[in-house]
Amino acid sequence: MTEQSTALAAGEASPATGEVFRQDAYAKSCRACITRVDGAGLRLDRTVFYPLGGGQPGDTGELVLDDGSALRIVDTRKGEAPGEIVHIPETPADPGLAGCEVTARIDWERRHRLMRMHTCLHLLCSLIPAPVTGGSIRDGSGRLDFDLPESTLDKADLTDRLNRLVAANHPVTSRWISEEELDANPSLVRTMSVAPPRGQGRVRVLEIEGVDLQPCGGTHVASIGEIGRVRVTKIEKKGRQNRRVIVAFDG
Repeated sequence: MTEQSTALAAGEASPATGEVFRQDAYAKSCRACITRVDGAGLRLDRTVFYPLGGGQPGDTGELVLDDGSALRIVDTRKGEAPGEIVHIPETPADPGLAGCEVTARIDWERRHRLMRMHTCLHLLCSLIPAPVTGGSIRDGSGRLDFDLPESTLDKADLTDRLNRLVAANHPVTSRWISEEELDANPSLVRTMSVAPPRGQGRVRVLEIEGVDLQPCGGTHVASIGEIGRVRVTKIEKKGRQNRRVIVAFDG
């Protein structure tokens, strides 16, 4: 065990986790070192596991040790320290694993479905000219809430417009802009309840070419054709000025 991992095992704060998923949303695995193990879970020096945030669930998967044994990871969350990511095991892990090398491997099929649905919700947001009051993503479905006093939304119409956008297969890219650029373009922020994280001097924005541009830290597909066919399953009134739109994969 290295001097660093010994100190971490003794209770010192973990350093920020390298976010492999941020550079490559299609990375299914990576080599990493366990830097800390405690009752909350395991920290790694780098990871492909996306932590719960922005309405997107945390990744699941496994950490495979060099002896072939594996720790099943059932959730991924942000830690208390800035930039820290905690991998939550199915059963408590041995603190003595700090310092061990592992292969971190996500449940890729699940992640890809979450990526497809997250990008789909950006399409939905582009079609409804109203502020977003909330949203969440599930494995196979997702929803957005809109600040609408009266609903003129129609399930069949929205379904048709979403699928026409998907068929156009526009590319999806991300980039960083300065906080000053964001302040100069407040219309980029569509969410009323959650503001983009600040303090680092820059904000990550997602762009669907010719369709949508807004701050987002989640994982997304490279082109919207990957989403596949979808359908709006329900439009609900959730308060005097709140309309919920639920979308699911169509087959």
